[in-house]
Amino acid sequence: MSRSAHPAGPRHGDVLPEGHYTPPPSDLNSLDPRVWAQTVERTAEGALSVGGMDVRRLAEEFGTPAYVMDENDFRARCRAWREAFGPDADVFYAGKAFLSRAVVRWLHEEGLNLDVCSGGELATALAAGMPPERIALHGNNKSMEEITRAVEAGVGRIVVDSFQEIARVAHVARRLGRRQPVQIRVTVGVEAHTHEFIATAHEDQKFGLALAGGQAAEAVRRVLGLESLELTGIHSHIGSQIFDMAGFEVSARRVVGLLTEVRDEHGVELPEIDLGGGLGIAYTSEDDPREPHEIAKALGDIVTRECEAAGLAVPRLSVEPGRAIVGPTAFTLYEVGTVKELEGLRTYVSVDGGMSDNIRTALYDAEYSVTLASRASEAEPMLSRVVGKHCESGDIVVRDAFLPADLAPGDLLAVPATGAYCRSMASNYNHALRPPVIAVRDGEARTIVRRETEEDLLRLDVG
Repeated sequence: MSRSAHPAGPRHGDVLPEGHYTPPPSDLNSLDPRVWAQTVERTAEGALSVGGMDVRRLAEEFGTPAYVMDENDFRARCRAWREAFGPDADVFYAGKAFLSRAVVRWLHEEGLNLDVCSGGELATALAAGMPPERIALHGNNKSMEEITRAVEAGVGRIVVDSFQEIARVAHVARRLGRRQPVQIRVTVGVEAHTHEFIATAHEDQKFGLALAGGQAAEAVRRVLGLESLELTGIHSHIGSQIFDMAGFEVSARRVVGLLTEVRDEHGVELPEIDLGGGLGIAYTSEDDPREPHEIAKALGDIVTRECEAAGLAVPRLSVEPGRAIVGPTAFTLYEVGTVKELEGLRTYVSVDGGMSDNIRTALYDAEYSVTLASRASEAEPMLSRVVGKHCESGDIVVRDAFLPADLAPGDLLAVPATGAYCRSMASNYNHALRPPVIAVRDGEARTIVRRETEEDLLRLDVG
């Protein structure tokens, strides 16, 4: 019997024991535009193409696994965010999502600023030519070396995260004869993730200075008392993969409350407010993210309303999208190896990557989509689990998906929305070689981050 006639395991419509069930599309060859980059489509032969390039050609030229990025899509998302917020606000791309010299150049050319949170990210930004005044430095435990490099370079803001860090930045700036602009990161007691948020009892975290108990107000007093620091505003970040704006409303209200206290105590109206990032993207067809113009209007209305109620001038607003820009612009291209059917359960589809190139499924129980990329198929859908090649039972790329029952070794699979955090969090577990990042634009492809080699691994092993 052919596998297409009798797919192993449950059919679509069955309920899965893990509770991760997502109904498959009626056509396994269809592509949800919310999940894929703008130029991804199927060729006449049924293979995926991106930026006018067939993925089979990309696999042949660059190998698999590989992160494939749509440069035009990345640039378009940068422009959409910049245009949505306009000239009276600042958009800082969160470099932790994914950073390379090419990405820094694209950000510079498209008019975005850059948020970095380590010495390595700062070095990348400076090496690629990002003007230092358009860089913000984050982090809960910045080293003296990182602070010194940032102040020497002239970064536009350092977001201070503790009383000790206020003293460190002030010391470095005084020693270098600079007056360093800073923002204070505050913990507003709001935690937001996906569709839910909780508005109290979330001061128990490593980031920021809590509003509750007066830590944030004391931080303001200390910064205003130091000649080598210039306090430009307050920073807040409430979570990740957020679709509901209600958490931002509570956060903005509490931050504006602090601005009001600062005015009343010190006679100073701080000129900036940063509401952070965390805006969600579509990883599956069930996700419904907001467009940048919707987010900009919602945040702008929230801040304006709260400031008018408090009798404050509306400060300049900053946001920090990372995932929301780079996440949808890339997919990971894999080659199928072993296909193992478990009767009555599912089919395990092993690919040539795994948790070393996408740890998010194992770490966060993240959901992803997947599609057959090298051809079209009319075979029946089979319940599948896409797994990696690492020596861990939790090495799962896509927990539950429907793939065509004629899937075979050598086929190519594509997992969309992997532009954010996958390469940034990639590892060498089992001495795996981290994949390259391939940028595609207008029918041409180039490597912007090369594939690691065994020589790279051995070069670090000096024993």
